[in-house]
Amino acid sequence: MSIRPVKSAMIARPTMEGAGVHLHRAFGFGQTSDTDPFLLFDDFRGEDPRDYMAGFPWHPHRGIETITYVLAGTVEHGDSLGNRGSLKGGDVQWMTAGSGILHQEMPFGNAKGQMHGFQLWANLPSALKMTAPRYQDVKGRDIPDILEDDGTVVKVIVGEFRGKRGPVDGIAADPQYLDIFVPEGKRKTFKVDTRRNAFAYVFEGSGNFHDASRPRGVLTEKEVRGQEVNIRDMSGNRTLINFGAGDEVTVQAGENGVRFLLISGAPLQEPVAWHGPIVMNTDAEIRQAMAELRNGTFIRPAHEARRWIVAKLAKITCNWGQSRFRIGPMRYVILACLLSACSAYPAVQWPQGGGPTPALLTQADLQMAPESEAADASLGTRAAGLRAWAGSVAR
Repeated sequence: MSIRPVKSAMIARPTMEGAGVHLHRAFGFGQTSDTDPFLLFDDFRGEDPRDYMAGFPWHPHRGIETITYVLAGTVEHGDSLGNRGSLKGGDVQWMTAGSGILHQEMPFGNAKGQMHGFQLWANLPSALKMTAPRYQDVKGRDIPDILEDDGTVVKVIVGEFRGKRGPVDGIAADPQYLDIFVPEGKRKTFKVDTRRNAFAYVFEGSGNFHDASRPRGVLTEKEVRGQEVNIRDMSGNRTLINFGAGDEVTVQAGENGVRFLLISGAPLQEPVAWHGPIVMNTDAEIRQAMAELRNGTFIRPAHEARRWIVAKLAKITCNWGQSRFRIGPMRYVILACLLSACSAYPAVQWPQGGGPTPALLTQADLQMAPESEAADASLGTRAAGLRAWAGSVAR
């Protein structure tokens, strides 16, 4: 057993992102050797809606995964795949940008105007940089927590801890992401895989990590008796602690207890090239991504092909619906499948020719007389397969 030494302890620095959101950045857009496979960590919190309401309007991502954890308020999100959702206090979203996605995140305060959350960027290995985009929303009620006899509480967001596994999975970096509260005066030790880079981020109270100087409050500007003064705010000290090698992390909680995130992941040890929210391995790949953003091909053809197929099915469905021939029973089954698929993309634009044809629905099928026995027999043998296929297209 070896306790991880503290390599560095620093205060997250204030910055502005999106359309004017005030936040604090613990790390990002710099050297990644200490945090690999993680690229960036932001703490966005505020009690004045003017500091966050402008949000993060539509912007691109490629080559990374993002994990967003909301503690207070709400984040409304949408993306170029048609996904829409709302993250409330305690909820988590994992998004794989992969080959490219456009999305927006718009924060709103709670009844008291409070907004608080974190966003972590995890790098994708080169082999998965151009994987298909996807996302997963997880409700706070589905995140397991562990309550120990001394009052320590551990929420398991990603990875496994003491027999419980977090609901967010499929992240290429295979991280462990824990939200930990240790009560006043308690000393606790937590296991961390020796093969992983690890960091802690303190956001409530204070604590003394082994070999670390006691975290200090953040120097913030507040109004006191009508005057703006700089004070040390101990309510949330925003201390980032990077650990060296070892298999344990130890913390001694301060007089108000300490709450922190403990995050670790296996390093990729690959070159990193990035331009804002686009992270690749080479400068040439960055230039290619920027060119695709300019010429409108950033969203990969594979996803456009899927949309084309659904658009084609919509057209076929309309043609059948307007047919002067009798629509046989099996065609009703097929129509139901197609309508199910088409409903996933109500605003899809029909292309002007060209594109893939689904193997389960051949041109020969379309040329048969709708009332013929051959048509019903042929489509009947395909009905179950086409239903499954249509469902997969709709996802």
